[in-house]
Amino acid sequence: MNQIQSLLNDCLIRTKHVEHAAIIKLKDETVWASTLGFNLQPQHALLLSSAFFKNLLHVRREGLYFKEKHYKCVRADECSIYLKNEDSGLIAVKTDSYILVATYSEGMYPSVCVEALEKLAEYFRDKEN
Repeated sequence: MNQIQSLLNDCLIRTKHVEHAAIIKLKDETVWASTLGFNLQPQHALLLSSAFFKNLLHVRREGLYFKEKHYKCVRADECSIYLKNEDSGLIAVKTDSYILVATYSEGMYPSVCVEALEKLAEYFRDKEN
């Protein structure tokens, strides 16, 4: 396990309210690291990048279809997108260099998932400056 995967596990998975997580590099829209079992394909990375840079208004209105599930938008701004469906959710947070992604499932607290991911994003923002 590399250092970034360890960071994802330590900061997110260990909360027990994040099911899966990944980091996408904005420079080339590739997946830099992901947790075990979270296989983000290149089209998923591109979809999330486009959601922030091209389709934010559309995501707010229509939600997002991600990995064979439709998610309704709870919040979408230039830094964060919060989405949910019946029993799970998807959180994406953008920094200058990365998009951090986390999912939660039934029985997990969305607020804990959001807080953990936003804190990790803040860590990356501090390192970028």
